[in-house]
Amino acid sequence: MSQVNDDLNEKALLKALLDGELPDAAGRFGPFGGQYVPETLMPAIERLTEGVYSLLPADNFKKKFTAQLKDWVGRPTALTHAPRLSEAWGADVWFKREDLAHTGAHKINNAIGQALLAQELGATRIVAETGAGQHGVASAAACARVGLPCVVYMGELDIQRQAPNVDRMNRLGANVVSVTSGDRTLRAAIDEAIRDWVSDPENTYYLLGSAVGPHPYPFLVRELQSVIGREAKKQLEAYSGLPDAVFACVGGGSNAIGLFHAFLAEDNVELIGVEAGGRSKKLGDHSATLNSGRPGVLHGAHSLLLYDDDGQIQETHSVSAGLDYPGVGPEHALLKLVKRVSYVTANDSEALDALGQCCALEGILPALETAHAIAGARRWASKNKSSRILIGLSGRGDKDMPILSQYPIGTQGSKEKTNATA
Repeated sequence: MSQVNDDLNEKALLKALLDGELPDAAGRFGPFGGQYVPETLMPAIERLTEGVYSLLPADNFKKKFTAQLKDWVGRPTALTHAPRLSEAWGADVWFKREDLAHTGAHKINNAIGQALLAQELGATRIVAETGAGQHGVASAAACARVGLPCVVYMGELDIQRQAPNVDRMNRLGANVVSVTSGDRTLRAAIDEAIRDWVSDPENTYYLLGSAVGPHPYPFLVRELQSVIGREAKKQLEAYSGLPDAVFACVGGGSNAIGLFHAFLAEDNVELIGVEAGGRSKKLGDHSATLNSGRPGVLHGAHSLLLYDDDGQIQETHSVSAGLDYPGVGPEHALLKLVKRVSYVTANDSEALDALGQCCALEGILPALETAHAIAGARRWASKNKSSRILIGLSGRGDKDMPILSQYPIGTQGSKEKTNATA
């Protein structure tokens, strides 16, 4: 195909996305997405798809969901100016504070929405997966709220490095199951949750935590999380106008797609997703799927994945458990293809340093996942002085204290350090 035709195709795909025509009837975002699941799951997938398209736009469901977001989750979350970071970076920096939502992260928006959906669909139990633990906590809390039992699958390695969230899940009534197979992180947890779902698709609802998996999950999660971007856009317009750039960390991609979606049609707003660069660019040392991945099928969808020349999905690495995943949501893969969103990386050291600077200058302890977005924004600001930047502060860093305790508190926050790592 010629370059001209490629450009026309990209423009057509982006227009279809903006016009609400994607995902299409087959659940595909252009070449990505779809439903690659065992035949035994198709009746459950079809019921869920029908439920999503009938219930989400229904006035009664929207009223219930909005009420929970307002009275229980605590929305709208704050838009916070970061004056000392702004001074250090030479840019006007703002945070969308999902860390202030109930349970401490954006995950609760999706969890309570899907819990209400499961209740409407007649499910008698819920299974979920978690990496950093925030989706597990949110699922446990949402299930307690609606009165459904909850089983959370979590990789053995993530249980060790996210102990506070494991305790929170247990106290909220969830049964946390340690996954000792595979890479013992998020990918293995998703595998086990799907196996559970396959064993009882009639009564079990799978509360998937990110914008990944078979259709309708990427669409469903985006719709439930898009409240983040709608709020942020409205809040910014009330203060000082739209930003020049919007940053969010990307693992599976739910907080990023939730923040980006409201800005996709704004041509003058640059959108940047920041992946985990890990220890090095070597396969297995990072989780940068959009930067280094190739097309393939994982967990029910066709997207970009990290695999070797033999087609074997590779273990990944990130200092942040929530970004430690070898795939990414199909809508992000499309947004990369059509060049509407730029995807960059921040390595472990950059993320830790950005976290330290945010703590020292703003009195905010962000999640390690969020710290990657802050690191990416800082680098961009060094080349775009006097710009206005919005950063999705996807979660708070309390959960990461067992990890952070392994690193000494350094001199993060100085202008010299900022310039050196930008």
